[in-house]
Amino acid sequence: MAEFSPKFKEALSLVQKPGRYTGGEPGSVYKDPSKVDVRMAFCFPDTYEIGMSFLGEKILYDLLNRHENWWCERAFMPWTDMKEQMERLGIPLYCLESKDPLTKFDIVGFSLEYELCYTNVLAMLRLAGIPLRAAERDDQWPLIIAGGPCVCNAEPMADFFDVMQLGEGEQMLQDICAVVEQGKKQHWDKETLLLELAKVPGVYVPSFYDVTYLPDGRIESICPNRPGVPERVTKAIVTNMDDYEPPKNFVVPLVGAVQDRASVEVLRGCVRGCRFCQAGQIYRPFRERSPKLISDCARELCRNTGYDELSLTSLSTSDHSRLEEILDELNSWAEADHVSLSLPSLRVDNFSQSLVEKTTKVRKSGLTFAAEAGTQRLRDVINKNVTWEQIERGCRIAFSEGYTSVKLYFMMGLPTETMEDIKGIADTAQKVVDLFYQIPDRPKGKGVQVTISVACFVPKPETPFQFCAQDRRETLQEKQKYLLSCVHSRKIKVNYHDSATSVLEGVFAKGDRRLGRVIETAFENGAFFDTWEEYFDYDRWMEAFAACGIDLDFYNYRELGLDEVTPWSHLDVGVSHAHLVREYQKALKAETTQPCNRQCSGCGANKLLGGPCFDYSKNLL
Repeated sequence: MAEFSPKFKEALSLVQKPGRYTGGEPGSVYKDPSKVDVRMAFCFPDTYEIGMSFLGEKILYDLLNRHENWWCERAFMPWTDMKEQMERLGIPLYCLESKDPLTKFDIVGFSLEYELCYTNVLAMLRLAGIPLRAAERDDQWPLIIAGGPCVCNAEPMADFFDVMQLGEGEQMLQDICAVVEQGKKQHWDKETLLLELAKVPGVYVPSFYDVTYLPDGRIESICPNRPGVPERVTKAIVTNMDDYEPPKNFVVPLVGAVQDRASVEVLRGCVRGCRFCQAGQIYRPFRERSPKLISDCARELCRNTGYDELSLTSLSTSDHSRLEEILDELNSWAEADHVSLSLPSLRVDNFSQSLVEKTTKVRKSGLTFAAEAGTQRLRDVINKNVTWEQIERGCRIAFSEGYTSVKLYFMMGLPTETMEDIKGIADTAQKVVDLFYQIPDRPKGKGVQVTISVACFVPKPETPFQFCAQDRRETLQEKQKYLLSCVHSRKIKVNYHDSATSVLEGVFAKGDRRLGRVIETAFENGAFFDTWEEYFDYDRWMEAFAACGIDLDFYNYRELGLDEVTPWSHLDVGVSHAHLVREYQKALKAETTQPCNRQCSGCGANKLLGGPCFDYSKNLL
């Protein structure tokens, strides 16, 4: 591990939580830079505590560092106190393992998980002394790349990145590193390097595409400006999850991470088809890991890290066709090793007594159900495929097994929503409270606590609701006030999201390349840590839009035409446009679509596997 410089020691002495910046955590990988051909800085544009909770980084860190001649290190957005000291003392942003500045790396990669982290990307580049825009960086600078779910609409950040990764990174990132290694050895210039990278499945080079606009501001076309560059970039996927075993070791944080536990991804994708959910669309098709591989890797992971809690992560863990077998495999050693099991993505319609028994052998964790909407009509609109009877059954099982608190997730601002649907949120929570007191064998004591967490709906690209306008901020605030007025029990607690941040999230979710100027202007005017309430300044963003002459209403409050060219039309995540249109039209009629494992909806994602996602000749129910 590198020595700390006097300036570095001084900075650490003046900040809270210096453990965020020292490195040296158990599980960190150290290599000799002189024996390494490719160095990559994996940058997470938020604090250490949040970044160290991100499973994707752990997976890619492990994969890249298995190569003897590659070295992947980590960097995070410093908190404001450390940022101030680094600027004062002239300390450039560095990676935790080597303490080398980002300018010494071949690749500087960012994970774009959330739109409101965009200004943090610029803040990290500025702290590193790297020019913000790709056009300002010649061969001497590192290759600046991005991955993550936000790349499904890459355009608002397109001007800042040399390369953007569409889809899953396990193989794609290794392919990128291999091309960079070849380019270094053969002394390619940046143009040649980018042309070679554009051949890698899933790689999008924004500078190789020109965007033209219609007089009314809509996009006319997005076309390649180099020969041989694909007209549409198709996402990269892992076709067989067992080909990439989960990490058997993690970097264990020195400062408590938000999610500080062992995690194993049990499946990828989702069968549900909720019309609001971007992840459920862009991570299709559905693919499972085998129970024994999950168990073997999880056991080694827990023993290597010392964690006593194991989370089985995915978009829909309880939809794994062999979940009971997975839990049996895990319980063959977990109880003896004093490791508790957590299933954070349980679905209320397949929640069972057996699942409760198999996941509470060591300790009970919190219980969360995502009802999403307060009435059956609206649940059908969004294709949630959950009924009150199923919610009631799940809660009844939970209360009978000793649970005294339940969290219910909802959204407001959904398409076709009325005030009756808002009242339905409060009514659903009240029915759960009443249910608790109706159960004869309920836990004794202080009673039940039902927490309803209500997010503001944001129409996302590559979902059937991408065509919808977003609720205005004032409308969302009215609905929030009305919801509070409908809650009459002290047993119900209401949490809701800030409507102002939802406005910006909506703009950048569906925005185009012109918004890069707005992001840069807001950043230069002091915007960063926009995900943190104490630093988010809505007025500053409104001033940035005004200064750039861009009307955010154009992006937020306008319905997209069903045949309109979108900023993401040249990016193919697998799900077809025709499917999104069909599902949107069904939503307006409150018609549901069966989950993928019951009936194929013809979304188109099976082309990425080269065949059907499921064997429908078998009984998959």
